[in-house]
Amino acid sequence: MKNASNKKIADFLINNGVIIVMFVLVIYTGTTSKNFFTINNFLNLFSNMSYRLVIALGIAGCVITGGCDLSAGRMIGFAACLAGTLLQKLDYSGKFFPGMAPLNPFLVLLIVMLVSAAFGAITGFFIAYLSVPPFISTLAMMEIIYGIGLIYTGATPLGGYVESYTLFSSGKFLGISWLIWIAVLVGAITWFIFNMTRHGKYMYAIGGNPQSAEVAGVPVKRNLVIIYSKAAAFYALAGFMLGAKAGGASINTGLGYEMEAIAACALGGVSVTGGRGKVSSAVIGVAVLELLKVALQFLGVDANAQYIAIGIVIFVAISLDIRKYVAKK
Repeated sequence: MKNASNKKIADFLINNGVIIVMFVLVIYTGTTSKNFFTINNFLNLFSNMSYRLVIALGIAGCVITGGCDLSAGRMIGFAACLAGTLLQKLDYSGKFFPGMAPLNPFLVLLIVMLVSAAFGAITGFFIAYLSVPPFISTLAMMEIIYGIGLIYTGATPLGGYVESYTLFSSGKFLGISWLIWIAVLVGAITWFIFNMTRHGKYMYAIGGNPQSAEVAGVPVKRNLVIIYSKAAAFYALAGFMLGAKAGGASINTGLGYEMEAIAACALGGVSVTGGRGKVSSAVIGVAVLELLKVALQFLGVDANAQYIAIGIVIFVAISLDIRKYVAKK
């Protein structure tokens, strides 16, 4: 009995080792650095988490089905640039479309989400109907989107946005940034989809065993297309949010964000082997990675060295996830 109890404790410490270490690091940073445990610092942290969480929630659906999406970062950059070209001030000297009045930001958001969703549907089609592995299919879409973005923008950085767009970042409700509220809303919608809809149940079934799911009558192919299309729409929303926060964009906006999102999912408990994961998993993973970055900044760690720390966390998180999968077999 005692041995079984000790084994459970050991497994808990191993499986959640990264999160525990991050928690200890945060406590240490807070007690040794001024202004860490402050409301402003955590509001900034939540603001930075907002668009990263939206990305992670999009990728989570792909990962739960046993796939991935390497096109997310480029999709974010393309969406940010597409939105930027339609939301510049009329009198801005570097206006992309001279003489064209800026559109309504909500209309632009709808446009970029629909355009990105269409690209995501193409990716999903290749994965579902032509059996192209997700790694290859999303890698190909990553290159295609990057090329389209370069042609569309001419690799020109964008700026001069109308205030109604930047208010998505600077505006507040109940003292909290609209970016955070958007992330909360997306999280709630995603939770509903994952837990309360037939599509959510199908998603987990596909991740558990796609062959068995198809035999059981699950429309696997159609649902895979929907999953990758929905994920791409989320990336577009994140690009729109990031453009508003930065007040500008380039085709390289969001570069590499897909890797952090996949790592955050794995770190929080979304299994890279498929079939397991929750919205809370993405929230925890994103929070841990962002807390790690902030803690390292407060501790004075070189900015370049922070990439090494994040890389180590990714290695450990994926290794622990694979360990849990092997142990269950």
